[in-house]
Amino acid sequence: MIREITANDFDGLLTLYMQLHDNPFPEKNEDIMKLWNTILNDENHHIIVAEESGKIVSSCVCVIIPNLTHNQRPYAFIENVITDCNYRKRGLATACLDFARDIALKKNCYKLMLLTGSKKESTLKFYENAGYNKNDKTAFIQWI
Repeated sequence: MIREITANDFDGLLTLYMQLHDNPFPEKNEDIMKLWNTILNDENHHIIVAEESGKIVSSCVCVIIPNLTHNQRPYAFIENVITDCNYRKRGLATACLDFARDIALKKNCYKLMLLTGSKKESTLKFYENAGYNKNDKTAFIQWI
């Protein structure tokens, strides 16, 4: 099942995120729960998940960004694309990305952007097969 995150999905999502850049499971304290609730209540912040047998096994984030150009149409940004290593090659991440695209279309976005830190040819090909291209823009990152 592909759907948006719910308040009860915190543990499942953060467990999946442990496979993303070797993130540790964060301590459940007041600050992280405040952040969680901020994300849940932000109408422009969408966390999409694939769930199988009650377990979150794939996810991506889609953030809608208001914009003053392109006839004031917003754009969407995709981040944190991840599939549990035991559930890969099943089309789950593609389904999450398709769900994100549907959100962007409903919000009248003029483009969808995605950044990846991966240099693996298989990952880059996956994103190209999902409809993204690496030719139209050049991304620069400044870590702070």
